[in-house]
Amino acid sequence: MTSSVLGQPVPQVTAQEKVLGRAQYSGDLKLPGMLHAKLLRSPHAHARIVSIDTAQAAALPGVKLVVTGQDVPERCWGVKHKQQHVLAVGEVRFAGEEVAAVVATSEDIARDALDLIRVEYEELPACLDPAASLNEGSPLVHPEGNLADEINISRGDVDAGFAAADIVHEETYKVHSQYPGYMEPMATLAAEDGNGRLTVWTSTQTVFLARARFAEALDRPVSTIRVIQPTVGGGFGAKIVEERSSVIAAFLATKVDRPVRLCLSRLEDFQSGCFSVPCSIKLKMGMTRDGRITAKDVQILSECGAYAGLAPEVMLVTAMRSDNMQKIENVRSCARLVYTHTMPRGAFRGFGGTQMSFALNSHMSVMADRLGMDPIDLHRRNAIKTGDVSVHGWNIGSCGLPECLDQVSTAIRWTEKRSRAKDIGPLRRGVGMAAAMHVSGNRTMGNWDGSTVVLKVNEDGRAQILTAESDIGQGANTMLAQICAEELGIPLSHITVSAPDTDSAPYNLGSLASRVTINAGNAMVKAARQARTQILEAAVQKLECDASDLTIADGAVQSTSNSNLFAPLPEICRFHIFRHGGDGIHVRVTHDPDTKMMDADHYGNIAPAYSFAAQAVEVEVDTETGRVRLVETYLSDDCGRAINPLSVHGQSNGAAVQAVGWTLYENLQFEDGQVMNGNLADYTMATADALPTLNSDIVESFEPNGPLGAKGASETAILPGAPAIANAIYDAIGVRITELPITPEKILAGLAAREQAHA
Repeated sequence: MTSSVLGQPVPQVTAQEKVLGRAQYSGDLKLPGMLHAKLLRSPHAHARIVSIDTAQAAALPGVKLVVTGQDVPERCWGVKHKQQHVLAVGEVRFAGEEVAAVVATSEDIARDALDLIRVEYEELPACLDPAASLNEGSPLVHPEGNLADEINISRGDVDAGFAAADIVHEETYKVHSQYPGYMEPMATLAAEDGNGRLTVWTSTQTVFLARARFAEALDRPVSTIRVIQPTVGGGFGAKIVEERSSVIAAFLATKVDRPVRLCLSRLEDFQSGCFSVPCSIKLKMGMTRDGRITAKDVQILSECGAYAGLAPEVMLVTAMRSDNMQKIENVRSCARLVYTHTMPRGAFRGFGGTQMSFALNSHMSVMADRLGMDPIDLHRRNAIKTGDVSVHGWNIGSCGLPECLDQVSTAIRWTEKRSRAKDIGPLRRGVGMAAAMHVSGNRTMGNWDGSTVVLKVNEDGRAQILTAESDIGQGANTMLAQICAEELGIPLSHITVSAPDTDSAPYNLGSLASRVTINAGNAMVKAARQARTQILEAAVQKLECDASDLTIADGAVQSTSNSNLFAPLPEICRFHIFRHGGDGIHVRVTHDPDTKMMDADHYGNIAPAYSFAAQAVEVEVDTETGRVRLVETYLSDDCGRAINPLSVHGQSNGAAVQAVGWTLYENLQFEDGQVMNGNLADYTMATADALPTLNSDIVESFEPNGPLGAKGASETAILPGAPAIANAIYDAIGVRITELPITPEKILAGLAAREQAHA
């Protein structure tokens, strides 16, 4: 019998071509006659474009095209706020905004031509402080004002909840922007054919949303555009719908009769964004003596930069998602999103959850200390459970949070390390923990969160999967291939997952909101089972036996009662075609989960499942230098059922590393709105020498709405890292850091303030 591939640590189906250097990324692609594009960016955070002289640049030998905002379509594009042109028109709103583009026969010539473009700016006052953005007299980013969005949510009676509390704690937390740090900066190749049809190869998380964005920005029908996804070197949210370089490349290809490739350098990728949304969170919570949360009040000020993009949706997550992790009745959130003259901020792994996770878990640790409780016990006391309906109407089909807490507590020897004598020397150790939740799917883009899979079983018995659900390195193709192999009873190597292509793949939303496994996985199960039924129906005619007596295993259709009665799968597949009325085995299935869009009051069960995670860490703090060293980390990820444990562990540990970087190392430096450390030498990310051995485990809570019990994995894993580290630092030295990143300077300042207070 064919051995099961589900639950097995299977290498990714894309691994071999990547390690051999044969994977084709957007920047690797070439077409005959291809031209190269480079972009001129604004040096000012805010300025009026008085004039642009492109004559010298256009006259440079090898230059084929120079365009400015005067040449682009009048139509604006954007997610909900339609604010952006292909290139800046009349005014620049952040340092790094694209002002002009050059297309030339080589990158060097295009780069030289940029130096010949003369732009006269009238520098204008810039709004760089989000806290002052709404003040009267503050420079306006957009004529309608600097308030981009506002959210107000109230459930229960918050004031009565605080009145019933035995303790109330209030604190303000601040978190900063994080660069996505993907291995592959944005790159796009675009070409228009002789019929005027545009094809775009680009590093994207969603080919159909990319196509819609191109159609809007270029003001043309979507059917005149084809988008193909090459191999993608990471996305982390930034390659969903907000980046601008692919839009510019697509536009340039419509202006020259040759293919155009635009590859951003790392610096250009920094300058253009998209970073995570920074915010200030004022959190107030009340609890009873036994640790039950009675009320929660949140006030948030978030910054989206010059353009809104997905930042309003990110802020909504910050404002309310963590409420659903706990049994709570009285919550109130007021969140405001403001514009500033800085680069746009938006989607990032965890999509707004990391921001509130830092505040909430830090708060829980403080309140646990005040109550004389163990923080893990406090989390248990308030944790939502399987079968519960949350305060915002989320139906919890599975919840492995208690088991996640068990795993990390045991692994790090929590009780033992919490009770040990405190260090008194310069090097002091402490432990901390945090818990989190995330969606697995999200019904927010109209009333559809579906996924469609086309499955073809060829006449050689091998299968081809067509879908636009993107693999961006997280292993989506492997997951689909594993499910298909399991259901069809064929080897994993006999399955091909085609690259997303809007011309051939069915419509899908792509990789966002941890939706691919639960939605595409369910569609894959249904498609494979339908194909299996067609194969067995043909085998009944071919072998002249009952369908109930047949199975598919080892690449053959076999009788369960008569070992001599079998036929190789290719034979059955050919028979399915070459008979009167025959056809190839071709199945198309759509799975749209039974979820509900939020109403106007943000109430509704938006996802088919919800994932949970917990993390415990041990740190060592040098009280003389302020340096924090991560000693141990244990992360537990509730993914329903791990279709591929190897992939889950890899993604969970990768998320943990991103959290470490955000907490301790990464820090954007600005001067007059310009990024001053836009490279990987000065923008310090967590590297191998900054990390201990990464440990992760899996909780299989078996999700009833998921494919074979699975739900989204690893995105939740980025959420608990920052507060777990902050809590461990407090345990080590008694200093509570409420503003990220946690730097040696803040550690030393905190120690000095504590000593002064005790003097």
